[in-house]
Amino acid sequence: MERDGLDAVVISHLPNIRYLTGFSGSSAMLVLAGGSTTLVTDFRYASQAPAEVDNVAEVVVDRVNVWELLGRVLARHGAAAVGFEAAHVSVQEAERLSGLGTFRLVPTSDMVERLRMAKSPGEVDHIRRAAVLAQEALAQILSGIHVGLTELDVAAGLESALRRLGSEWHPFPTIVASGPRSALPHARSTDRRIVAGDLLLLDFGAQVDGYCADLTRMAVVGARATARQREVHAVVQAAQTRAMAQVRAGMSGQEADALARDLIAARGFGEAFGHSLGHGLGLEVHEAPRLSPTGEAPLPLHAVVTIEPGVYLPGWGGIRLEDDIYLGPDGATCLSDNRTELIELV
Repeated sequence: MERDGLDAVVISHLPNIRYLTGFSGSSAMLVLAGGSTTLVTDFRYASQAPAEVDNVAEVVVDRVNVWELLGRVLARHGAAAVGFEAAHVSVQEAERLSGLGTFRLVPTSDMVERLRMAKSPGEVDHIRRAAVLAQEALAQILSGIHVGLTELDVAAGLESALRRLGSEWHPFPTIVASGPRSALPHARSTDRRIVAGDLLLLDFGAQVDGYCADLTRMAVVGARATARQREVHAVVQAAQTRAMAQVRAGMSGQEADALARDLIAARGFGEAFGHSLGHGLGLEVHEAPRLSPTGEAPLPLHAVVTIEPGVYLPGWGGIRLEDDIYLGPDGATCLSDNRTELIELV
């Protein structure tokens, strides 16, 4: 704030508010000004907010108009330049914010997100626990997956197991893609019924104390894997193994991405790997840093990232394998179980 000449900053992105204060509700704005921190929220959180925030911030509650309350908080500090999160505030909200006073409104970028990239030991433990929970949920439902079920049936069973085991919520809509639909990297689960010999891609996660895990596993349902399925799976597995063994804090996102991409290309599937190798994990399932062909920034020490190479062949199917990795001072540590064998559900 001092570097950017800001007297106050309004934080509105809820994951950033949770990171700074511990507040987990669905409606709040956080004002940082004059060495003080004020959480502005509404009546629904009059009891929850003080309990979660404790002494980290002053909690103020309005029963009628939170925006007017926000204006009073800003006026109290006499701020001349007020920053806002440009990536998370709509044009309408920015206009409303600017109407709260005579201050100058200044867009900011990634002020809190930059802090969030490096995880504390407690944050790493939350992500590890979320991964363990997700793995247990998959283990509970695998034996019940069979020919004739729909993708939605499998997704419902997996999401139910996640909740029963204690997942706070689903970090993203569970992806269950079968047969040719497994070639869609971000497929949505549908009512397509699984037939014998289908590849089954399962991309799912869990959330513990706000922190996310993100895993992808592959199976063949109702038959033994074919030679082609084994071949493609072996390529993706080798690429993931190489990337996980060699990724380090300090290398650029491009360099990390190339660890897997170069191997996949050398095996003849370069055009079939169209997305980035991975992304940061934390309070959001997709956050900084990025492991991508355009990622020039170095990967921070203590970041947690996914390693998820894939090969997608339209009309045939796709294979993706994904695990969650901590980038520590002694190298990379896998927080998930790395059980990436091609599962045969016969």
